[in-house]
Amino acid sequence: MAGRGKDLLRVNGVVKRFGGITALDHVSFKVSEGEIVGIIGPNGAGKTTLFNVISGVYKPEEGTVMLRTYGDAWVNITGWAPHKIARLGMARTHQIPKPFSELSVLENVMVGAMFGGKRFPESVAREKAEEVLEFVGLADKAHLPAKVLNVQEKKRLELARALAAEPRVLLLDEVLAGLTPAEVGQLLELLRRTRDEKGVTILMIEHVMHAVMNIAERIVVLHNGRKIAEGTPEEVANNPDVITAYLGDPSVALKFVKKLRGGAA
Repeated sequence: MAGRGKDLLRVNGVVKRFGGITALDHVSFKVSEGEIVGIIGPNGAGKTTLFNVISGVYKPEEGTVMLRTYGDAWVNITGWAPHKIARLGMARTHQIPKPFSELSVLENVMVGAMFGGKRFPESVAREKAEEVLEFVGLADKAHLPAKVLNVQEKKRLELARALAAEPRVLLLDEVLAGLTPAEVGQLLELLRRTRDEKGVTILMIEHVMHAVMNIAERIVVLHNGRKIAEGTPEEVANNPDVITAYLGDPSVALKFVKKLRGGAA
């Protein structure tokens, strides 16, 4: 397990409203260099809205998002356009992979290398893409059109496209969704290698509970737009507010905790 370094991302008092609905209600947390941090919560808790605020898709009504850049300077990226945030060292994957279907797998990854944080020239981008495809296990698919990949392979392609930009922090939105248990285990190992070998800090939204509890050092729990808990997987799994938020009845705590510690997803 990697050691926890300096803060890399700070979310401070973020509020996001849609009309009369408060999707995020003064959410604050930090992510340190070298961490894998999980964001969990019931449906409608505000998880994807939070990612959209961090990555620049939405501008919050209140609060700030601060990112420590390649040069170790802190920048207030609140409300910045996503492409500008990407250039400071942040990359994101989406719950439903959307590759450029008519491009090859290699060309898809080259796009990430050419237009991400480092903006490599085409000749270098090709080398980076080939290296990343080897890392994620798709080197043998490099020259196939992306549209022929299966679900697991498209998830790996989404990850490869993000990694080709050489980000400092990677936002993963339900990267394990739709995978078999065996595929989940393989992708978890790849994410650990991404942190340990590539030095990428990971912030992930995940519904596969036993998986996120086994890979994340810290968990942030959202419910109805508010942060109701934060801590180690063990602390979160035993938090009565978390159990109530998921199940509505604290009396089933034991069953819930067993599930989080390694039962069926």
